[in-house]
Amino acid sequence: MNLSPLRRTTALLAAAGLAAAGLLATQASAAPVNPSTLSAAAITSTLTKDATIPGTAWQTDPDGRIIVSYDETVTGTKLSKLTGVTKQFGDRIKLEKMSGKLTKYIAGGDAIYGGQYRCSLGFNVRSGTTYYFLTAGHCGNIASSWYSNSSKTTLLGNTYGSSFPGNDYAIVKYSTSYTNHPGVVDLYNGSNQDITSAGTAYVGQSVKRSGSTTGVHSGSVTATNATVNYAEGSVYGLIKTNVCAEGGDSGGALFSGSTALGLTSGGSGNCSSGGTTYFQPVTEALSRYGVSVY
Repeated sequence: MNLSPLRRTTALLAAAGLAAAGLLATQASAAPVNPSTLSAAAITSTLTKDATIPGTAWQTDPDGRIIVSYDETVTGTKLSKLTGVTKQFGDRIKLEKMSGKLTKYIAGGDAIYGGQYRCSLGFNVRSGTTYYFLTAGHCGNIASSWYSNSSKTTLLGNTYGSSFPGNDYAIVKYSTSYTNHPGVVDLYNGSNQDITSAGTAYVGQSVKRSGSTTGVHSGSVTATNATVNYAEGSVYGLIKTNVCAEGGDSGGALFSGSTALGLTSGGSGNCSSGGTTYFQPVTEALSRYGVSVY
C-alpha cells in the first residue's frame, strides 16, 4: 500500500512517538543501583576506570568493604574527583588518608647499584645451574647492569627481565665471575635467614622485611590483592603491610620464617614514625621466569 505524503509523515511521527515513549518507559523503570548489591570486583573495576589517581591505593577487606587510601599529594581537584567516585558506593568504601607520599622505594646509596640508583636484592633464585636474583621491576627498568658497590667495579650481573608498571618484579642473571650467592636473606645483625620455599601471603601473617637502607623490620600483612597508583603507573595484586621501609629498600625481601613472600615495591611513611609498605608477590615472579628459591 502506498501512503500519501501526509499519511507517510503521520505514520513516521507515530512510530517516532512510540519509540520515544518506549525509551522513556525504559528509563523510568531503571532504578538506581543499590551499592550493597554490587560485588567488590564491580566496585574496584569502577575505581580503576574512574579513580586511578597517582597517590592512591585500594584493597578489599575480608568483609567485602573496599579501603581506599590517599596520600598528601591528593588534594584539590584530585581529592574532589576521588571523593566524587567513592561516595556513590556509600559505606561499601572507607576513605582514609595515609601519612607522607606514596612512592617507590628507590634511592642513591649502597647495596645493588644500577644507573644512578640503588635498590635492594630480594631473593637469590636459580633454574638448574643458572643463578639469578629478583628485585623490583621499577629497578630493573632503569639499568641493564648491576653492581655490588657504588664505584661499580664488581659486576653482579645483567637485567634478564623486568615488568613495571602492572607488576613490579625484575630478574638479574648473575655474571659467571660472581659466584657468592647463597639462598639466604641478610638479617643485618651478623646472621642470615635461610630461605627454603616460597608462599602466598595472607592477612594477619607475621612478616619481616630486609632492605639495604633500613635493615630488617617486622610487622604483619594487612591486605592482599591491593592496587597502588604510582605517578609512573598502577601496580596490581600487591601485598599490603604495616612494615616500614624507605628509599633504597626497593626490591628487598619480604619473608616469614624460611618462606619467601614478596619484593618491596613502595609505600608511604618511614621507619621513624612508621608507615605502610606494599610488596610484589614473589610467586608471580618465580612462575614468570621459571626459577625457584633455594
